[in-house]
Amino acid sequence: MKRFKALIKIVLFILVIIIFLNKDFLIKRIYPLKYEEYIITYSTKYNVDPNLVAAVIKAESNFDEDAISHKGAYGLMQIMPDTADWIASQIGMDDITYDMLYNPEINIRMGCWYLDNLSVEFNDNIELMMAAYNGGRGNVQKWLKNDEYSKDGENLHLIPFNETKRYVKKVNRNYKIYKKLYNLK
Repeated sequence: MKRFKALIKIVLFILVIIIFLNKDFLIKRIYPLKYEEYIITYSTKYNVDPNLVAAVIKAESNFDEDAISHKGAYGLMQIMPDTADWIASQIGMDDITYDMLYNPEINIRMGCWYLDNLSVEFNDNIELMMAAYNGGRGNVQKWLKNDEYSKDGENLHLIPFNETKRYVKKVNRNYKIYKKLYNLK
């Protein structure tokens, strides 16, 4: 019995060493980076931090280009059809079909443009941008005007939608991790 316990301790010790030596590899399996070329290209074109784009993709679809939400959002960055129509009109994409939102390049291009648009509206405030991305820009504007949610009209001290509150926290966590793991530029 003593030999068995000693063997278990040795095996566990070896496992801990293996995990420690491969922690970046293991973390990168949990926080993958796919479509890096498109992320870099379009985040550069639209002046958005590529680490934030990766964080949004991780939160929205976990890098599944075929993802569709229960609300009908499509692709990597989970773009809603009406938002896709509006973005397409703004960036000169004629004849957009919703199936095109499953194309990683198109989805990332539209998502990066949209993040830039939110960045301009919300003065680069990532919390407000992410709240708007998830809960709607109109809602965020209303919340900023309400003392119950914003003390200064520029930041939210309370997000009334639980899903949006969780989403903002998730993207912020992902953002820190992607900056540390990949530090995309």
